[in-house]
Amino acid sequence: MSRRLALVTGASSGIGKALAREYAANGWDVALTARREDKLRALSEELEKQFGIETYVITADLADSAGPGQIIDALRAAERDVDALINNAGFGLPGTYTQTTWKQQSDFIQLMFASYCELVHRVMPGMQERGFGRILNVASVAGLSPGSRGHTLYSAVKSALIKFSQSLHFEGKEFGIHATALCPGFTYSEFHDVNGTRSMVSQMPSFWWLSAEQVAEAGYNAVQRNEPICVPGLWYKFMTGLMQVLPTHMAMWLMDRNQSKFRAAEDTTQSTPQEG
Repeated sequence: MSRRLALVTGASSGIGKALAREYAANGWDVALTARREDKLRALSEELEKQFGIETYVITADLADSAGPGQIIDALRAAERDVDALINNAGFGLPGTYTQTTWKQQSDFIQLMFASYCELVHRVMPGMQERGFGRILNVASVAGLSPGSRGHTLYSAVKSALIKFSQSLHFEGKEFGIHATALCPGFTYSEFHDVNGTRSMVSQMPSFWWLSAEQVAEAGYNAVQRNEPICVPGLWYKFMTGLMQVLPTHMAMWLMDRNQSKFRAAEDTTQSTPQEG
């Protein structure tokens, strides 16, 4: 194929859907993967019609350890190589650590970190051989800030993804591979509707909010430029920069003082997986 292929996980909604559209708009073929086939099919038809590219729909559950292999096997059967990997799939897990089950937490780790690492490990050797690759790991500003009460592993996993992306940035340089951690803040999507926190987060100032399209454009441009970390939005650039220079105890004090604005209601909210 003359066009390069981008694999987007969690492509059925939100940032993942916007990233798939961004790559298609820039002339890439796109492999769309998530659990919800109906939404993937609708997006596939839309992108092919609007941009004249080829799409592949692969349903897979990346909370299942077999998921990454199933995706790569499907693309191998289609005789396509992955030129850009966009790791985006995820879900929210409200509540404190002991208010959740270990099964929920282990699924969270598998989906939000282990699947990302495995997919990179599966596609990066081919990128090295071809002398070209793009790896975009969707992390969060939470990974650049102290951990908070509730969503206990979220900041930890996002921080690990940032460090992982930085290492890939160095390891990929000699092979023409770019690696970036995309670190958005609050983004308009289905995420807060699904985990039941829409009314709470809607009380936040409007300048805290980004659109999925803004985040996707920033991420695409950042990985093209081979920036190791991308923080979209001036407010979040300021906030994360401040967190990096403040003494740890002061940054944690600020987190403790402000987290009640959007975490208090989550203690009694049942979590529901959300892709994209």
